[in-house]
Amino acid sequence: MNDEFFSQLYRKQQEINDVPPNGRIAGWALGLLDLLFPERQTHPDRTIEQLKTQFTQSEKELVGILNRTKACEDCNNGLIATQFYGSLPEMRRMMYTDAAAIYEGDPAATSEFEVIRTYPGFLAIALYRLAHRLMTLDVPLLPRILTEHGHSQTGIDIHPAAQIGEYFCIDHGTGVVIGETAVIGNQVKIYQGVTLGAMSVEKFLANTRRHPTIQDRVVIYAGATILGGDTVIGHDSVIGGNVWLTSSIPPYTTVYHQSTVKIVDSKTTH
Repeated sequence: MNDEFFSQLYRKQQEINDVPPNGRIAGWALGLLDLLFPERQTHPDRTIEQLKTQFTQSEKELVGILNRTKACEDCNNGLIATQFYGSLPEMRRMMYTDAAAIYEGDPAATSEFEVIRTYPGFLAIALYRLAHRLMTLDVPLLPRILTEHGHSQTGIDIHPAAQIGEYFCIDHGTGVVIGETAVIGNQVKIYQGVTLGAMSVEKFLANTRRHPTIQDRVVIYAGATILGGDTVIGHDSVIGGNVWLTSSIPPYTTVYHQSTVKIVDSKTTH
């Protein structure tokens, strides 16, 4: 390493716009989830007044994060925080529908408490819902930081701009990818390794619909890949494991991948 290398680093750091550490932003969101869901805590015991105080402190923390973010210097950060926290009752209601869907959809789940406390699918969806609301308020950077934290913790990659309805169930979840312009209806269930992605497109098409629409009550099994902004999966359909789809299907359709599996009696080889 020579002096020019260090000079490049020095010049680069002068160009970087200020933003709080990712850990602080994620910590704020996880702390907010702790307030919304006593199931995430050990022996929660707070009065109503204490709860009000803690939510006020959380809101002030969000304002502080926004004020420290260079990209938000022209935003009305106080109004953003007020609108975001005003949305919490509805967001919490939707998150509980997600917990119910995961509990009802997984025979291994013993309670919604277990889902909220331990299931990666619930955590990823909950962080997505917080991030999505921030994105609808035109907050830069923070929404992606939150969903990428969820990605790093759970292996589930949900773009904060995706539109996802109620009673959303992600079972297991590792390797799930949901792209920016994906639209998902109500009561949809997806398994690990599912990709709702885009066909290969040029950068200039970034602001177009690139990801599929999944209508209500669709089940998508492990390893399925569904691509393209014009692809619509009709309601009440089932997409089997390892299916590759780049075209629409009508409602009440079952799509499956047929492969050849050979079973050999190994005793005959010994």
